[in-house]
Amino acid sequence: MRDPHSTIRPAQPADAAILAEFVNMAGDGLPFYLWTTMAAPGEHPWEVGRKRAMRETGSFSYRNAFMLESSGQPVACLVGYPLPDAPEAIDYDTLPAMFVPLQELENLAPRTWYVNVLATRPDERGKGYGTELLALADRRARESNRDGTSIIVSDANVEARRLYARSGYQELAARRMVKEDWTGPGENWVLLVKSL
Repeated sequence: MRDPHSTIRPAQPADAAILAEFVNMAGDGLPFYLWTTMAAPGEHPWEVGRKRAMRETGSFSYRNAFMLESSGQPVACLVGYPLPDAPEAIDYDTLPAMFVPLQELENLAPRTWYVNVLATRPDERGKGYGTELLALADRRARESNRDGTSIIVSDANVEARRLYARSGYQELAARRMVKEDWTGPGENWVLLVKSL
C-alpha cells in the first residue's frame, strides 16, 4: 500500500550513492558494466557511479534527478531532462557502438522530456510510485515547453512496458542492442513516446 505521506524532492549531491543504485537498477546492470570499464586501477565501479551522480552537468547528474521518499527514505527515483529541438548529429567514429542505437532512438523524439531513469526499490513496487513519477515527468515536460515525454526501455522489461502503456506511452521505434560484454536481458531497445 502506498504511503499517503510520501514526498518528491529534487536530488542533492548527498544522494549520489543511492542515485547510482537506482540508475543501475533501471539499466539492468548496464551502468555498472560501463562504470567497470571507466574505473581507474583500484577504483570500485560504484565509486565511478557515485562521482558521476555528483556532477553538476551531464545527463546523469543529481541536478536532473528527483527522489520519492516514504517514511523519510528514498524508495523511487526519476532522472530526466528536455531533449533538443532537433536531432543531434551522431559521430559514428567516436560514439561507442553500444550507445549508437540509443542515440538513434533519442533522435526520433526531439522536443520531448526524456525519462532517462525510472526506478523503484523492488520491495516498494506496486504502490503507484512509478505512476506518480511519470506524472511529474509530464509536468516537467509542460514546464519546459516540450511536446511530450519519451522513454527508452528494453524489450525484455515487460513490467515497465505495462506501466508505461497504462500511463499513455506508445511504441514509436526499436533498435537492436549492441551488448559487448554486458549480459543484460533483451534484444532490442524500444522508444516509447507520449504526446501532451
